[in-house]
Amino acid sequence: MRIEDGWLEGARRVPSPNQDARPQGEVSALVLHSISLPPGEFGGEHIERLFTNTLDPAVHPYFADIAHLRVSAHLLIRRNGECVQFVPFDRRAWHAGRSCWIDRGRVRRALNDFTVGIELEGDEIHAYRDAQYRALASATQALMVHYAEMKPARVTSHARVAPLRKSDPGPAFDWAYFAQCCERLTPRVE
Repeated sequence: MRIEDGWLEGARRVPSPNQDARPQGEVSALVLHSISLPPGEFGGEHIERLFTNTLDPAVHPYFADIAHLRVSAHLLIRRNGECVQFVPFDRRAWHAGRSCWIDRGRVRRALNDFTVGIELEGDEIHAYRDAQYRALASATQALMVHYAEMKPARVTSHARVAPLRKSDPGPAFDWAYFAQCCERLTPRVE
């Protein structure tokens, strides 16, 4: 995979209006999230509808509480590994909310300004699928090739940057397996 004009090669594009310019143009870190709509259910169009402001609050009782939200992510990785991109990586998606991170010795807020947000279709209970880990590893490698400041140490979770509010992608996400998938894609230097 590679990135061209802010878009991941091979990802299905579903542009979201919930985006704007990055204040400094910086793209240097990755925040992993999880999402399922309704909670605990996978598949369907509800996530795409949420990120494009077209979620019908009458479809499910939970949707009445969230249909008004104006949120997005750069990329959604479905259970089967399909990548759906909502916002070009060079633009700011609205994914991290109120968050804080110790970044190279300084406290940073407004993480959306410099991070890429990737949502994994899932929750904190159900194991993520191998296809998702492989797609995530490929997308992460493409981001690290394209954006020089993005390094493995700059990949984090929503739980780590907003610990009092969020817990995703949760204990169901296997960080060690994700690292192995990334390692398999990295060419060995001899």
